[in-house]
Amino acid sequence: MTVFYVIFAIFVFSFLIAIHELGHFIAAKLFGVRVNEFAIGMGPAFFQKEVGETTYSLRCFPIGGFCAMEGEDEDTGDPRAFTAAAWWKRAIILVTGAAMNFLSGLLILVCIFGFARGYENISQPVIESFYAGNVIEGESGLQVGDRFYEIDGEKVYTASNVSMLLNLGLSDGPDVHDLIVIRNGKKVALPNFHMEKREFEVEGEQVLMYGMTMGSAPRTLGNTLSYSWNSAKDFVRMVWLSFRLLFTGRAGVQDLSGPVGIVKTIADVGTQSGSLEAGMINVSYFGAFIAINLAVMNLLPIPALDGGRLFGLVIVAAIEKISKKKVNPKIEGYVHAVGMVILLAFMALVAFKDVFTLFK
Repeated sequence: MTVFYVIFAIFVFSFLIAIHELGHFIAAKLFGVRVNEFAIGMGPAFFQKEVGETTYSLRCFPIGGFCAMEGEDEDTGDPRAFTAAAWWKRAIILVTGAAMNFLSGLLILVCIFGFARGYENISQPVIESFYAGNVIEGESGLQVGDRFYEIDGEKVYTASNVSMLLNLGLSDGPDVHDLIVIRNGKKVALPNFHMEKREFEVEGEQVLMYGMTMGSAPRTLGNTLSYSWNSAKDFVRMVWLSFRLLFTGRAGVQDLSGPVGIVKTIADVGTQSGSLEAGMINVSYFGAFIAINLAVMNLLPIPALDGGRLFGLVIVAAIEKISKKKVNPKIEGYVHAVGMVILLAFMALVAFKDVFTLFK
């Protein structure tokens, strides 16, 4: 079963990369930019077929892919080259890769929440009840029916966000949080609200928890779409929270994962599920998370990434508008080449760490 999930994880990762490159490909074709090759996978090609002006290929290593457009980093003199297209067309071509990843992740979430068993009732960040003896309940505290709106300055999108944000401890003091809830249609602020985990009896066992249960709503089309959209926004926010933890020292390079670590995590998620059906659902959910993460990460203003190219495009367009002179595309190409070398070196470091951890 582990081998099955490893193969499925590789397929999911390859699919997400292919979808990303397909976005670039479709936009380039729509705007008349010449595409020399559209490849799925990396390394030597074991299948190639030329259709019109474009070569379609499958390559040996099923992780990665590319959409090679004419004149991406230099002026080749071809009127249909990428650099010859209007700046706004190039911007759209660059963005569509990430957009396809985001939309694919959102679509996976809609399918899971709309059709999978176990989601007949969709959880909501609304307090349904308190366990006996909970001190956070009362007129000056939380009440049944309160909908969590914000915790420590972060928006609450789903019911799982409540415990996640409380556990992160983004406030200044331990177990002290700034809460905003929706009560009777109005926002109610509860600043410096003390909340800590305590032991409560659940089905005869003592469980460490915050002592409240969340409500749910029936699975309707509206609730499914709303929950899927909120989950997608939560995935985007988790990227920024991860960077926040990284820059504040609460997370380190050892917590990062590359393709090897991601494939292993996906396989672990499937293997640890109770059944094949649950495993496929959990792996698909994790695939949606990876898809949306890829969309966000790829738009970061880092050289060699689409976000870096987009940032450079805006800067070059502004310089050309002010100076009335065309900037040599090779200059931007050199910047992205250096960025690519650094990025590949960092990816190699993370991959080595993943492999070392795997064998360890």
